[in-house]
Amino acid sequence: MAHYPLKYRKPPRRRISFSRILMFLLLLAMIAYPFWEAGRLTVEERTVQVANLHPNLKGMRIVFVSDIHAGRFFSQGRVVNLINTINGLRPDLVILGGDYGEDSDGAIQFFRSAPYIQARLGVFGVVGNHDRTEPESNFSLLIREMTKYGCMPLTNNVARVKVGQTYAYIAGVDDFYNGFPDVAAVASQVSREDFVIFTGHSPDLLPAAFAAKSRENDTHWYDLALFGHTHGGQVTLFGRPLVPNLRPEIGLRYLSGWREENRASILVSNGIGTSNFPVRLFAVPQIHLITLKGK
Repeated sequence: MAHYPLKYRKPPRRRISFSRILMFLLLLAMIAYPFWEAGRLTVEERTVQVANLHPNLKGMRIVFVSDIHAGRFFSQGRVVNLINTINGLRPDLVILGGDYGEDSDGAIQFFRSAPYIQARLGVFGVVGNHDRTEPESNFSLLIREMTKYGCMPLTNNVARVKVGQTYAYIAGVDDFYNGFPDVAAVASQVSREDFVIFTGHSPDLLPAAFAAKSRENDTHWYDLALFGHTHGGQVTLFGRPLVPNLRPEIGLRYLSGWREENRASILVSNGIGTSNFPVRLFAVPQIHLITLKGK
């Protein structure tokens, strides 16, 4: 009879601890979250009080959208969803803050293929640094496509919009980095008594805006200022962007959000799309719905 000196034992089963599973899931979430955040679409609503606002302008609904960056990371389907969301807000006025595509070709294609934005008083737009890429001939083509689409280009000019018995003025300038902005020129076209929205792609324009003067030589020449460009930092940690994209003298103060300065409300939007990589971290995409109120 055979003799087995050692008793057979099954090898022990490997057990994965709960803490390891939790760490793996946490790591997976940390990797996935920035991609998820970049795909979100939030609407930030704000009521802005304006001194001596004409009764016909009270309750005006203004939508501001910037930095769409249609292309590799922002599909045509997302463009359609964005514009459906804008139209669903029933805006009186829509202002677009530039960077429509990844480059000037993409910006031209955006206006050729996007559904129409519906706004009772019109759609107006400035150009950003991504819209102002070579070849230079694309700039005039982009301006034509914007006009054909129904968006009035603002490149160092002022649009006057009749609202009942008064007017609203939208002063827009060329891109700070790749264009030829002339803030003083647009400021000199408006009066301190007018309701003026000043817009440009980047808050780098603000020092020039603070120094510019109205027809009456008054530095308080606008009531509302709207900018994009920063993406809110796009990827931030503890309120600081990993890749700064503003001049040092502008700094973190104008990275994102609202400020009350120079007797005006100033907005720097996080924008909608992304640059370089399709990720965001603590800088959610924003559409802004602004309602005017007297003060």
